[in-house]
Amino acid sequence: MIKENFSTASRKNKTIELNTQFVIAGGGLAGTCAAITAARAGRKVILVQDRPVLGGNASSEVRLWALGATSHMGNNNRWSREGGVIDEIMLDNMKVNSQGNPLIFDALLLDKVVAEKNITLLLNTAVFQVNKSDDTTISSIEAFCSQNSTHYVIAAPLFCDATGDGLVAFNAGAAFRIGAESKDEFNEQLASDEANNELLGHTLFFYSKKAGKPVSYKAPAFAYTQEEIGAIPRCKDIHGTDSGCKFWWIEFGGIRDTIYETEEIKWELWKIVYGIWDYIKNSGKFEDVDDLTLEWVGTVPGKRESRRFEGEYMLKQQDIVEQTQFDDAVSYGGWAIDIHPAEGIYSNRPACSQFHSKGVYQIPYRSFVSRDIDNLFLAGRIISATHMAFGSTRVMITCAHGGQAVGEAAAMCSELSLQPKALLTSDKMQTLQQRLNSFGHGIPGIALDKSLNLATLADVKASSEFALSGYENSGETVSLAQSVAQLLPFNNGPAPKVTIQLIAKQATELTCQLRVSSKAENYTPDVTLKTIILPVLKGKQSLSFDFSDVVTLEQYGFICFLANDDIELANSTQRVTGTMPVFNKVHKAVSNNGKQTAPVNSGIDEFEFWTPERRPKGQNLALTFTPALNSFSVSNVLNGHLRPWLSSNAWVANWQDKQPSLCFTWPSETTISTVALFFDTDSDHALETVLMEHSENQMPYCVTSYRLKLADGTLLAEVSDNYQTVNKIVLPMPVTTKQLIIEIDHPSADVPASLFEVQIN
Repeated sequence: MIKENFSTASRKNKTIELNTQFVIAGGGLAGTCAAITAARAGRKVILVQDRPVLGGNASSEVRLWALGATSHMGNNNRWSREGGVIDEIMLDNMKVNSQGNPLIFDALLLDKVVAEKNITLLLNTAVFQVNKSDDTTISSIEAFCSQNSTHYVIAAPLFCDATGDGLVAFNAGAAFRIGAESKDEFNEQLASDEANNELLGHTLFFYSKKAGKPVSYKAPAFAYTQEEIGAIPRCKDIHGTDSGCKFWWIEFGGIRDTIYETEEIKWELWKIVYGIWDYIKNSGKFEDVDDLTLEWVGTVPGKRESRRFEGEYMLKQQDIVEQTQFDDAVSYGGWAIDIHPAEGIYSNRPACSQFHSKGVYQIPYRSFVSRDIDNLFLAGRIISATHMAFGSTRVMITCAHGGQAVGEAAAMCSELSLQPKALLTSDKMQTLQQRLNSFGHGIPGIALDKSLNLATLADVKASSEFALSGYENSGETVSLAQSVAQLLPFNNGPAPKVTIQLIAKQATELTCQLRVSSKAENYTPDVTLKTIILPVLKGKQSLSFDFSDVVTLEQYGFICFLANDDIELANSTQRVTGTMPVFNKVHKAVSNNGKQTAPVNSGIDEFEFWTPERRPKGQNLALTFTPALNSFSVSNVLNGHLRPWLSSNAWVANWQDKQPSLCFTWPSETTISTVALFFDTDSDHALETVLMEHSENQMPYCVTSYRLKLADGTLLAEVSDNYQTVNKIVLPMPVTTKQLIIEIDHPSADVPASLFEVQIN
């Protein structure tokens, strides 16, 4: 037994002093990805998280779906899903959790972190103090774990604040902002004339489920009454069967102090949530709710905004809208500038105003580096951005992608004994960018360095190369009630003649347009190169549209068929990497009404949205092309691009090729130790973590089985269950050879084998 006598002096909690190479405060997706990245680079990392689970707003404590540039597939950012560690996590989640269970996502994140031997994870541990060795250098942080009554003092040469409220940066004395800048400060036309303290608020989610029998409900005394709930302007949007994130608009706190008054804000949200459930169950205004029961109510609100810290560069509205190119780009975003009224649920204004860019935008390294504290990185929603730019950068997958950039940068700094700002030289920044992209990070427009790839020294031959002459008619059709387009990679030269099979209810006419984007790397079809209108007879027929007199550049083009209720177009079940159909449709969840209209003098572009359907919908049109489109050659596997960008950037094998393969032949004996393959996991598909269910548990384009062989047939490696984008095969022993063969199996009868990139070292 333990027996201790009375002490006249107050006792102190157990104290543990820890030393490491990199400390990350905050275990949301940004901090988690930063930790995994730095640990995989060989650095010792301590990850301090004040909650019992990882994931922040994506965890089971809050249960918000994690999203980024794909924006529910409701914008024009094609093939924009963030790569690297967060891509690996999201694909893992789809594989084991396609139904979107938040508890499984919790376990997956914990699994990922504890698998890294270089990470020490401290859960339920809150940072409360920063110690500095001088004015601009953090020496240690102090934290307390409520579960083991332990006080930690954690020292390191490098720190990252990913806490959301910026607890480390704040205590360290770094400059920060709360609220919105005036229009004049950064010439942001969407901003208010005067600076203000208005913020985005908190949301508390709840889930319901069918009980299979009638369930009664009595609201707690603290809940708002049905009359009070019915008087709230936004409650007219309530649907009895909605659940979870679909109530994202239950928002409050933007006119309060979202840091120091968070508990009061939470109580207000509890009053609203329990009152809304009473309103749904007992007001008599909703049908089919008798057997619904309240399954879960959040105890931790999802927080959107508090402090933003000043870095070496502050991202602004124009950088998003104009897609500014940065020499130090290390991440990217694509969510809309998404601003909510500060009054939240009590506002008469729309719950949000979302203004999309025509494409993704880069985020510079300087926005992740504290201006004031020499050894401090910023990650997550606190990075250096104006309130307007924050409206886009704040979403979780964008934060996670930036977290990986911070983790890799910290690893470089640790290896070279440098401070974060020292990486801003041209040579070191290029090294950082290459290190990130070698793991599939995918910085827009930045290709892998060919000089670092032994594959570029080899003669590369493919067993076949795909030429897209058309998609086979499956016998099914899609209504032309809304305009539809086939998105295709074009080369420099004449456009093809396009033939479509269709069924018409009556004699009419069909308008077909060839469109491209005014900015070649975008997927917004805002330039019409040619319009053809042809007469249509009643019944089945084929029509040909000749665009061969139009010269295209190397960029994506849209074969657009404008809406006509009397016509159905033939579909195909065949899918090809780097091609897809898109529709000029409405997507209310992201303020997409088919066309973006902008306030006068707002600095926002007006354009049409052409977006895909989610699988199992979204079949390609049964088009044929004369001549065939040759955008899938073997040379693509060495061009350094890891997803469609200007072109398909993929080698695709012929459907008829029974055993697709690539053969690398060097002029002399070459020693290889690793082979990295970059596959197509459909980076256009949004992988929401909760609530949204996915029709598959892996992407239909992804090669699942392949083999690495020597010329004599010696098997170096065999993979049979791949579902990940990046496969890095580390050979047990380096091999010296003149030839390497990669055999790849077709994913299915309807999807030919494809590969974006091969890196050999």
